[in-house]
Amino acid sequence: MASLHSLANSFPGWVFFCCCCCLPLLTSSLPLKGASSAHPACRLRKINFQQPYIRNRTYTLAKTASASDKDTDNRLIGQQLFVNIRENNRCYMMKRVVELVVKDVLLTEVKSQYPYVEEVAQFLASLTSELSSCQFSGKREHVEKNLEQMKNKMEQLGENGKTKAIGELDLLFDYMENACTDAPKKGGNKKKN
Repeated sequence: MASLHSLANSFPGWVFFCCCCCLPLLTSSLPLKGASSAHPACRLRKINFQQPYIRNRTYTLAKTASASDKDTDNRLIGQQLFVNIRENNRCYMMKRVVELVVKDVLLTEVKSQYPYVEEVAQFLASLTSELSSCQFSGKREHVEKNLEQMKNKMEQLGENGKTKAIGELDLLFDYMENACTDAPKKGGNKKKN
């Protein structure tokens, strides 16, 4: 402590002391600009989605799988996931969808069929881990109903259901980014419902 005290006695030391010790204490209690103060645990940093390496891997994986997807009538990842879900709960909804896709699709036997599956699964799992404290506010029956509809549709499609889920990873990436970051992207998605 004596060295901290002597450091604070000089002007440069005082500036250093304030920047390193006081400023983090003051700013840690301030909400991030644009962040939802009601659900700070349901926010991800935009930088997570701006890494060209993982974005390219995810989009390449989706493109590879969608070439094998013969069903163009059904969509697993789309606006139907948000039916009766308030905007402040959309990140929680996407967290649940990502958990489902990682567990029931990416970490199954398909991981040996496509390139980059394990890398993309690790990335998505890291996002859900960051959102581990994200909770739904209100009644959850709509979330469970929408998830159940997605699961049922995937099961009805059989093996092609997993192919379709992988082929829509680019959509999942974009929906997660829009729902969970502070500055959602404007405009629509590349694929139409």
